[in-house]
Amino acid sequence: MDATTDIQVRDANGRREVFDAVRRRWVALTPEEWVRQQTVALLHNGYGYALELMQIEAAITLNGLTKRCDIVVYDRSVKPFMIVECKKESVALSQKVVDQACRYNLVLKVPYLMLTNGRQTLCLQVDEEKGCLRQVAIPQMP
Repeated sequence: MDATTDIQVRDANGRREVFDAVRRRWVALTPEEWVRQQTVALLHNGYGYALELMQIEAAITLNGLTKRCDIVVYDRSVKPFMIVECKKESVALSQKVVDQACRYNLVLKVPYLMLTNGRQTLCLQVDEEKGCLRQVAIPQMP
């Protein structure tokens, strides 16, 4: 199944827009937004994650500053389950990207971090006890 088949794109007033099924509105189609919408479609259509349990650009406060997580996925008890950090295709999934997701996780304390640039996707399980990350497959929703 092609997870991106549900993505809708349009031209509106001279700009390209994509429909965000989570926020239920049209947003500017930037390279990073395209990756975010592909990821939402993959999680929803490919893995069965409910759109209602995803939040786009979730605001968190870290060291007195407001930061925004690209996607936060919640479990069925509405507890944060996974942080998804999306980058445009030209951005490598470097240690800097891992560190960014880990900083967000200081606040949310999720068991999974997912990093993607649309070409490469990494899913990392957080092992709080051992203080490490381990690469895993994208988890099924608990």
